[in-house]
Amino acid sequence: MKQFFKMFFASILAMVVLGVIIFALIVGVIAGLASSSKDDERKIADNSVLVVDMDKTIHELGEENPFAVFGGDNSYSPGLYSIIKSIKSAKTDDNINGIYIKVSNTPNGWATLQQLRLALLDFKSSHKFIYAYGEVIPQKSYYLATAADSIFINPVGATEINGLVSQIPFFKGTLEKLDVQPEIFYAGKFKSATEPFRAEKISEPNKVQIQALQADIWNEFTNAVAKHAKVTPRVVNSWALTGVIQFPADALRLHVVDELAYLDQVESLIRKRTGRKEDEKINYVALDEYAKEVRRNREISDSRIAILFAEGEISDGSSNNSYQIASEDFVEQIRKIRKNDKIKAVVLRVNSPGGSALASEVILRELQLLRAKKPLIVSMGDVAASGGYYISCQADSVFAMPNTITGSIGVFTMLFNAEGLLKNKLGITFDEVKNAPYADFPTVVRPLSSLESQRMQTSVDTIYNIFKRRVAVGRRISEAFVDSIAQGRVWSGTDALGIGLIDGLGGLDRAIYSAAKKANISKYQIVSYPEPVDKFEVILRRLKKGNMSSTALKAALEEEMKATDYSWLHDIKSLMRMNGRAQMALPFRVEIK
Repeated sequence: MKQFFKMFFASILAMVVLGVIIFALIVGVIAGLASSSKDDERKIADNSVLVVDMDKTIHELGEENPFAVFGGDNSYSPGLYSIIKSIKSAKTDDNINGIYIKVSNTPNGWATLQQLRLALLDFKSSHKFIYAYGEVIPQKSYYLATAADSIFINPVGATEINGLVSQIPFFKGTLEKLDVQPEIFYAGKFKSATEPFRAEKISEPNKVQIQALQADIWNEFTNAVAKHAKVTPRVVNSWALTGVIQFPADALRLHVVDELAYLDQVESLIRKRTGRKEDEKINYVALDEYAKEVRRNREISDSRIAILFAEGEISDGSSNNSYQIASEDFVEQIRKIRKNDKIKAVVLRVNSPGGSALASEVILRELQLLRAKKPLIVSMGDVAASGGYYISCQADSVFAMPNTITGSIGVFTMLFNAEGLLKNKLGITFDEVKNAPYADFPTVVRPLSSLESQRMQTSVDTIYNIFKRRVAVGRRISEAFVDSIAQGRVWSGTDALGIGLIDGLGGLDRAIYSAAKKANISKYQIVSYPEPVDKFEVILRRLKKGNMSSTALKAALEEEMKATDYSWLHDIKSLMRMNGRAQMALPFRVEIK
């Protein structure tokens, strides 16, 4: 009877959830039809101010959200390229008088902020204003704010110039308490992905590479601050060393900010710049809304350059995660591009810490076939490391931002021996009968034998050698030299250029220009693959693979995790799925903040 009621109420819950989804779809479709009928009439009003909201996560690919009608949000969230293109369009748009940066804590990476800042600096050449205001201005956000003409901070707010820090959680002690033994195999002394499970602190090689990354990012940051404050980078560095900036008055005295002001005072200045009276409403235009307008007015041409977005972890097979590079799904996109004769060149936009070694090889093979038919240029985002670099290394040209994290040419794999946990904590033992020595390999219920361990390490070493060969061929350098810069070490874009891992520094615009030149075309249309993420389609895909209640719970948890600092829980989950398979990955992200 208990089981009956359990199934009954589960069915009722599923029906309710399905009803809500169907209702949302109907309302979304009606709202979409209503809004599309006004598309031709919609224009940006005179004397508008474009708003750049820093607390929004910027993905590489845009999102279509049919549920936005319920929350009053825009139905389209632009990707990074669309945002940069929109700021460029605003530069010559007579209806846009200036830009207002809403400064807050930002979840975005340094390379993303660097590209956005360059777009804002280019906008300034139009002599339109850029104002930045925040009640609290975190250090990372301040970097972007330095592109503004004036930076305003709340008189009782706060700003930071504290220096950079990278924190990594370690779980060796946790595993010991649980009586679980990690069995780890890796190639490359800098391959630090497994350190949290085999050590209690950062190793010296890992510390060296993190310090080098910090140095390049800090150099970029201090130069940006120095230019705004009209001091030298050395002076900016001294502020961090002495902790001299504690209060807004300190920031004002050192010209880190231009004025202490409340929001209403900043808005009074904006009204003056846009020719409005004190009691008139400012015509703010959200970046999402403006990007949709720019997207609607894009040029059409028979000659096209495709941007193929590769964002997220690299995994085997198919996936219902929109920000994951699943080999089966990604290969399908590559083949579509290869067979489309209107596409004359391709820009592969990579923002990935890597992942499955096998999936990376599958993808690289398809990219090789694509390159045999059309020019292939790579543009790297915040991170293009390990498997992310593997799929990039054989393009015609590779570009990265100075703060892009790249390289990490190395391989690892890992198993967890849970025999102690099962036997000593839970009283569970295992016995078996097998007709071949490796019939139960790999396993988590006993330690690996010496021969099994040797097999694992040989597999890792073999794939590492393949990785080095792929890089040597793609970059036209010797395997010996590749080995000297590999060893799992990550590099900044600046350092990667110096050692030949990339061809130049620059964002998507430079990669697109290179692709057009390689294809010998001057007029072309930009097309994106895959299509912008549709959140409703994502939900439907997930419903196919699980029950409705668990799908809703997982979606809610994912949204909550985005707003917290526990991304390492996601990393642990990825490692637990590994099951002894070789990885080209940075499962523990090098976060510098």
